[in-house]
Amino acid sequence: MLLLGGMITLSAQAQQQPDPNFELYILAGQSNMAGRGYVTGDFKTEGNDKVYMLTKDNTWVIAKHPVHFDKAIAGVGPGLAFGIAMEKENPKVKIGLIPTAVGGSPIEHWLPGAYDPATKTHPYDDAVVRIKEAMKYGVIKGIIWHQGEANSTPEKVKLYLSQLKELIERFRALANNPNLPFVAGELGRYRPEFATFNSEIVKLPAMVPYTAVATSEGLVHRGDTLHFDSPSADEFGKRYAKKMIELQKTVKK
Repeated sequence: MLLLGGMITLSAQAQQQPDPNFELYILAGQSNMAGRGYVTGDFKTEGNDKVYMLTKDNTWVIAKHPVHFDKAIAGVGPGLAFGIAMEKENPKVKIGLIPTAVGGSPIEHWLPGAYDPATKTHPYDDAVVRIKEAMKYGVIKGIIWHQGEANSTPEKVKLYLSQLKELIERFRALANNPNLPFVAGELGRYRPEFATFNSEIVKLPAMVPYTAVATSEGLVHRGDTLHFDSPSADEFGKRYAKKMIELQKTVKK
């Protein structure tokens, strides 16, 4: 693996075999994974020269905010802080972030063939294309997922865990790893209607092996009662990383 001007390039020989020291993470869900925090102050320069992101045109570059590109308003999300924390845990490797989140997408749009009319995308199918491309260069080590605002009504919450279980199984099959660690996140605690969803998502680890849930306790919104502000999104990324590290240790045993 060679680094030229902030971009990763691979020789033809290297492309035939993924680099085991390039550890990849899938970032999926809706807008709070994509990030809607404002890119101001220190967030403009946040980064790590061993943490990369896969751009819209499938090029690896050093990760900076915004990591996602689902909408023009993409900003600070949890992905970059997550990647930095994962590199600090294992400085011998490089980290690759695969952004696939789509703002506003309900979990029903994360089915094979499903279309998201608001963004004119196919969230799951598009993610599969990007994940397959990324796997040419490294090894998938985990998934972080934040989604649920679009599925927070009582009727939809009842169906959510079974839908999420199926999605996890599809992602794991794609990565050829039935024990691939998966970390979901609670919705922001600043909306009372999100409490029902949160009471359900915390049941995930008991339902699906090698999964965990990152808490949103104490995190705040950016003023719209929907999206985490930049410091909260950054903190959330660190919480995702802590859970991911814990899961990876259990898988290794």
